[in-house]
Amino acid sequence: MARAVCKRCGKSFNVKPHWLKVGYGKYCSADCHHASMRNGKEVPCSVCGKLSYKTQKGLKGSKSGKYFCSKRCQTLWRNQLYIGPAHKNFKTGEFVYRAKMERHKVPKICRLCKTEDYRVLAVHHIDKNRKNNSLTNLVWLCHNCHFLVHHDESERERLARTE
Repeated sequence: MARAVCKRCGKSFNVKPHWLKVGYGKYCSADCHHASMRNGKEVPCSVCGKLSYKTQKGLKGSKSGKYFCSKRCQTLWRNQLYIGPAHKNFKTGEFVYRAKMERHKVPKICRLCKTEDYRVLAVHHIDKNRKNNSLTNLVWLCHNCHFLVHHDESERERLARTE
Protein backbone atom coordinates (compact mmCIF):
# COMPACT_ATOMS: atom_id res chain seq x y z
CA MET A 1 0.00 0.00 0.00
CA ALA A 2 1.14 3.48 -0.82
CA ARG A 3 0.29 6.71 1.01
CA ALA A 4 -1.40 9.60 -0.77
CA VAL A 5 -2.71 12.99 0.28
CA CYS A 6 -6.31 13.98 -0.47
CA LYS A 7 -6.48 16.86 -2.96
CA ARG A 8 -9.46 18.38 -1.16
CA CYS A 9 -8.96 18.01 2.59
CA GLY A 10 -5.22 17.22 2.82
CA LYS A 11 -5.79 14.03 4.81
CA SER A 12 -3.29 11.19 4.33
CA PHE A 13 -4.75 7.82 3.26
CA ASN A 14 -3.74 4.38 1.92
CA VAL A 15 -4.08 3.62 -1.77
CA LYS A 16 -3.03 0.75 -4.07
CA PRO A 17 0.10 1.65 -6.11
CA HIS A 18 -1.62 0.59 -9.34
CA TRP A 19 -4.40 3.14 -8.74
CA LEU A 20 -1.80 5.91 -8.56
CA LYS A 21 -0.31 4.82 -11.93
CA VAL A 22 -3.75 4.81 -13.58
CA GLY A 23 -4.62 8.24 -12.12
CA TYR A 24 -6.91 7.25 -9.27
CA GLY A 25 -6.30 7.74 -5.57
CA LYS A 26 -6.67 11.50 -5.49
CA TYR A 27 -9.35 11.70 -2.81
CA CYS A 28 -9.66 10.02 0.60
CA SER A 29 -13.41 9.33 0.27
CA ALA A 30 -16.36 9.55 -2.08
CA ASP A 31 -17.58 12.61 -0.16
CA CYS A 32 -14.32 14.48 -0.87
CA HIS A 33 -14.46 13.40 -4.52
CA HIS A 34 -18.04 14.63 -5.00
CA ALA A 35 -17.42 17.84 -3.04
CA SER A 36 -14.45 18.67 -5.28
CA MET A 37 -16.63 18.34 -8.38
CA ARG A 38 -19.09 20.96 -7.15
CA ASN A 39 -18.46 24.23 -8.94
CA GLY A 40 -21.40 26.23 -7.58
CA LYS A 41 -21.57 28.07 -4.29
CA GLU A 42 -23.62 28.45 -1.13
CA VAL A 43 -26.02 31.40 -1.27
CA PRO A 44 -28.46 32.70 1.36
CA CYS A 45 -32.19 32.30 0.81
CA SER A 46 -33.83 35.64 -0.04
CA VAL A 47 -36.69 34.94 2.39
CA CYS A 48 -35.33 33.09 5.43
CA GLY A 49 -31.54 33.53 5.02
CA LYS A 50 -30.78 29.80 5.19
CA LEU A 51 -27.71 28.80 3.14
CA SER A 52 -28.32 26.46 0.21
CA TYR A 53 -26.06 25.18 -2.57
CA LYS A 54 -26.71 26.37 -6.12
CA THR A 55 -24.95 25.08 -9.24
CA GLN A 56 -23.43 27.44 -11.81
CA LYS A 57 -26.48 26.86 -14.00
CA GLY A 58 -28.78 27.66 -11.08
CA LEU A 59 -26.86 30.86 -10.32
CA LYS A 60 -27.10 32.06 -13.93
CA GLY A 61 -30.72 30.95 -14.39
CA SER A 62 -32.32 33.21 -11.78
CA LYS A 63 -34.39 35.86 -13.60
CA SER A 64 -34.99 37.90 -10.45
CA GLY A 65 -31.47 37.58 -9.02
CA LYS A 66 -32.94 36.03 -5.88
CA TYR A 67 -32.27 32.52 -4.59
CA PHE A 68 -34.48 30.32 -2.41
CA CYS A 69 -33.84 27.27 -0.20
CA SER A 70 -37.23 25.70 -1.03
CA LYS A 71 -40.42 26.08 -3.05
CA ARG A 72 -42.13 27.27 0.13
CA CYS A 73 -39.81 30.29 0.45
CA GLN A 74 -40.10 31.02 -3.28
CA THR A 75 -43.90 30.98 -3.02
CA LEU A 76 -43.85 33.29 0.02
CA TRP A 77 -41.72 35.78 -1.93
CA ARG A 78 -43.85 35.54 -5.07
CA ASN A 79 -47.11 35.97 -3.14
CA GLN A 80 -45.80 39.20 -1.59
CA LEU A 81 -44.62 40.53 -4.96
CA TYR A 82 -47.69 39.77 -7.05
CA ILE A 83 -50.59 41.05 -4.95
CA GLY A 84 -53.20 43.64 -5.78
CA PRO A 85 -52.87 45.38 -9.15
CA ALA A 86 -49.58 43.54 -9.86
CA HIS A 87 -51.43 40.20 -10.03
CA LYS A 88 -52.54 39.22 -13.54
CA ASN A 89 -56.08 38.27 -12.39
CA PHE A 90 -56.65 41.46 -10.36
CA LYS A 91 -60.00 43.10 -11.12
CA THR A 92 -61.09 45.78 -8.64
CA GLY A 93 -59.75 44.76 -5.22
CA GLU A 94 -63.18 45.34 -3.73
CA PHE A 95 -63.30 42.02 -1.86
CA VAL A 96 -59.77 41.71 -0.49
CA TYR A 97 -60.34 43.42 2.85
CA ARG A 98 -60.12 40.22 4.94
CA ALA A 99 -56.87 39.13 3.28
CA LYS A 100 -55.50 42.64 3.74
CA MET A 101 -56.21 42.53 7.48
CA GLU A 102 -54.53 39.12 7.77
CA ARG A 103 -51.52 40.19 5.67
CA HIS A 104 -50.92 43.21 7.92
CA LYS A 105 -51.25 40.96 10.98
CA VAL A 106 -54.07 42.91 12.61
CA PRO A 107 -54.93 40.81 15.70
CA LYS A 108 -58.13 38.80 15.22
CA ILE A 109 -60.04 40.13 18.22
CA CYS A 110 -63.48 41.71 18.21
CA ARG A 111 -63.02 45.43 18.81
CA LEU A 112 -66.07 45.66 21.08
CA CYS A 113 -66.50 42.42 23.05
CA LYS A 114 -62.87 41.19 22.75
CA THR A 115 -63.79 37.66 21.64
CA GLU A 116 -60.88 35.81 19.99
CA ASP A 117 -62.88 33.06 18.26
CA TYR A 118 -61.82 33.58 14.65
CA ARG A 119 -64.77 31.51 13.40
CA VAL A 120 -67.24 34.28 14.33
CA LEU A 121 -65.19 37.29 13.27
CA ALA A 122 -66.07 39.53 10.33
CA VAL A 123 -64.43 42.63 8.91
CA HIS A 124 -66.42 45.84 9.38
CA HIS A 125 -66.00 48.95 7.20
CA ILE A 126 -66.23 51.90 9.57
CA ASP A 127 -67.49 54.38 6.95
CA LYS A 128 -69.79 51.68 5.46
CA ASN A 129 -68.11 52.11 2.07
CA ARG A 130 -67.12 48.59 0.95
CA LYS A 131 -64.76 50.00 -1.68
CA ASN A 132 -62.69 51.86 0.93
CA ASN A 133 -60.31 49.08 2.04
CA SER A 134 -57.70 51.18 3.83
CA LEU A 135 -56.54 49.67 7.13
CA THR A 136 -57.79 52.69 9.07
CA ASN A 137 -61.32 51.95 7.80
CA LEU A 138 -61.33 48.23 8.75
CA VAL A 139 -61.91 46.54 12.13
CA TRP A 140 -62.58 42.98 13.29
CA LEU A 141 -66.02 42.48 14.86
CA CYS A 142 -67.82 39.29 15.88
CA HIS A 143 -71.10 38.67 14.04
CA ASN A 144 -73.18 39.80 17.02
CA CYS A 145 -71.33 43.11 17.47
CA HIS A 146 -71.30 43.62 13.70
CA PHE A 147 -75.09 43.33 13.57
CA LEU A 148 -75.48 45.70 16.54
CA VAL A 149 -73.16 48.31 15.03
CA HIS A 150 -75.26 48.34 11.85
CA HIS A 151 -78.62 48.50 13.67
CA ASP A 152 -78.06 50.27 16.99
CA GLU A 153 -76.89 53.87 17.29
CA SER A 154 -75.40 53.42 20.78
CA GLU A 155 -73.20 50.52 19.60
CA ARG A 156 -72.08 52.59 16.60
CA GLU A 157 -71.03 55.41 18.98
CA ARG A 158 -69.30 52.88 21.25
CA LEU A 159 -67.26 51.61 18.29
CA ALA A 160 -66.32 55.18 17.37
CA ARG A 161 -65.03 55.77 20.94
CA THR A 162 -62.77 52.66 20.85
CA GLU A 163 -60.73 53.96 17.90
